[in-house]
Amino acid sequence: MANIALVGATGLVGRTVTKILEERNFPINNLYLFASSKSKGKVIEFKGHENEVEELTEASLLEKELDIAFFTAGAEVSKKYVPLLREKGVVVIDNSSAFRMDEDVPLVVPEVNPEDIFRHKGIIANPNCSTIQSVVPLKVLSDHYGLKRVVYATYQAVSGSGMLGISDLEHNTSIKYPHPITNNILPHIDVFFADGYTKEEWKMIEETKKILHDPKLKVTATTVRVPIKNCHSVAINVELKHDYSLDEVRELFRNSKGIILMDDVKENIYPMPIVADGKDEVFVGRIRRDDTVPFGLNLFVVADNIRKGAATNAVQIAEILIKGCV
Repeated sequence: MANIALVGATGLVGRTVTKILEERNFPINNLYLFASSKSKGKVIEFKGHENEVEELTEASLLEKELDIAFFTAGAEVSKKYVPLLREKGVVVIDNSSAFRMDEDVPLVVPEVNPEDIFRHKGIIANPNCSTIQSVVPLKVLSDHYGLKRVVYATYQAVSGSGMLGISDLEHNTSIKYPHPITNNILPHIDVFFADGYTKEEWKMIEETKKILHDPKLKVTATTVRVPIKNCHSVAINVELKHDYSLDEVRELFRNSKGIILMDDVKENIYPMPIVADGKDEVFVGRIRRDDTVPFGLNLFVVADNIRKGAATNAVQIAEILIKGCV
């Protein structure tokens, strides 16, 4: 039984972590919930008990005897508090971008690189939501055919921006986004860099290479915000190193952990947000050849970005930690 801290407990991802810990019957002795001062005193139910949210301070956090801490409160909070817990010997599973590209911090998707969990030095990073769902099928293809080049085009839900993104969609405002998202799409997620790419695109490119342990892999991305409340979709174009048969690819996905194959276009069966919403699996379909390059392949991937793209992935990492083996 573990003593667990959850920092950012009242946010979208934080509340979902609590829900998934309960759903999966994670072995918890004590659960401590932390958030900003404005959320102090709020009550979150867990396994039939009411847990009061504490204000996050160094004193309140460090006085607890902890085994694992989940951080879901953003990069600045993580940068401030995570090193303090690491010094105490607590293992932190961080959902922010703060440590993802640090060389000594494993960036983990349990279906892809679970062995990296045990290389941690006190911090394990949860990847970006759109990266998580993309590398699950890419790992299958990499293992069997090799990867030469990956091209991403995303269709990302407003829940990826938190409650303000959802509010902009529901109320036709532009508080979180620079333009209305209602009845619109924005080819703009996070800040722009000098080369014209956004930070979200950079995340997908660099995180994919790190998770797959392939620094020379050619990856490019265009990330787009769409007027959908929840679940990200990604169109992935892949150039493989070796030839394949479509039937074999479908069979590999069908038998892969964490993937649900939905690929019967004659019956209009393919992945959609309304199918993936509330689920922990990655849905894969629209599988077809791309004859413009040798061994080209197209697929469409959908997942719940708050669950598998954040909370569930983090809890899966913790489960492996507790178990002590892959």
